Amino acid sequence: MLDLLEVHLKASHATYRRLDGTMSVAARDRAVKDFNTDPKVSVMIMSLKAASLGLNMVAACHVLLLDLWWNPTTEDQAVDRAHRIGQTRPVMVSRLTIKDTVEDRILALQEKKREMVASAFGEDKSGAHQTRLTVDDLNYLFMV
Repeated sequence: MLDLLEVHLKASHATYRRLDGTMSVAARDRAVKDFNTDPKVSVMIMSLKAASLGLNMVAACHVLLLDLWWNPTTEDQAVDRAHRIGQTRPVMVSRLTIKDTVEDRILALQEKKREMVASAFGEDKSGAHQTRLTVDDLNYLFMV
């Protein structure tokens, strides 16, 4: 996906940086530093896994998710790179998906995982606390 996006960024002459898992630590650090400090660098494209690992991207105010991940916390961590101490602007997060594709099933799986985690921490959908898991919850958790 990054390769496809990069073709269009080059064609539009956008000044951007790329960060993915194939890069050295020094190259990653340089890309992040350029994005955070050089006003000419207006776009940072990152793989979701690379974006979810301990980065500070407070120069970002728009986060656009193009590839969904089955684990919602991976996406949350990537988005949180822009929601760091030092962020002075509102951050807008958008997710591009295509209806009636595998993405719909990934979104459903993410929601199921979020509900399961909330239940494990004793909260229902309204944020109210439950005192225990239901039999249905346990059956779902242990695939019985």
